[in-house]
Amino acid sequence: MDTPETLLLDRWIEAKDLEGLKQLYAADVVSFDVEPPLQHVGIEAKLKNWAKVFTFFQDVTYEVRDLTLAVGDEVAYGHCFGRLSGMLKNGTATSGTWVRATFCFRKIDGSWLIAHDQASVPFDVVSGTAVADLEP
Repeated sequence: MDTPETLLLDRWIEAKDLEGLKQLYAADVVSFDVEPPLQHVGIEAKLKNWAKVFTFFQDVTYEVRDLTLAVGDEVAYGHCFGRLSGMLKNGTATSGTWVRATFCFRKIDGSWLIAHDQASVPFDVVSGTAVADLEP
């Protein structure tokens, strides 16, 4: 069933440029992404992180699996597995790495926007290294 939140995530998955992504985030978005620092605060910081993706990828795809949403009147949240993949600008194809993703949405002026997101990669506690080869 298409809800405003799933339609927003569909637009997010299909966005192929910074201007398209900018329309989907709240101005005060807080993001806990896989890259340092620990948090990215505000739309400009979030878009700066996305700009890196478009710098490295010639063609990029974002895949979402196992999306679960809980929706209220003004706030919603969801979690899923996500993976960036595609063709790098150097011509190398990459299948990417699956991450765990969480999204928090807020209804602002009648529109649902992403107010918080988090992407994480599991790590091995003993070695302290990421475990990047897991599949959902």
